[in-house]
Amino acid sequence: MQWLQKIPYLTNQPIGVSFMNGAGTSGVLCGTSDQKLLVLEYLYHSQFALKQYDFASIQDIHGFPPCQVS
Repeated sequence: MQWLQKIPYLTNQPIGVSFMNGAGTSGVLCGTSDQKLLVLEYLYHSQFALKQYDFASIQDIHGFPPCQVS
């Protein structure tokens, strides 16, 4: 789980999460609690939800790259 080392640098930043089952999600990394990754995700309109993902289900996390506006 090398991705755990990224958590201090990515907390409060937008991230993408890839799961062991091939699925993925994105949101703002809020931190960890009880072997779970806490991610604030946008639902719709002005609603957001704090989702919890078991460490064992996560393959990797990635910070968003900067925008390349030309």
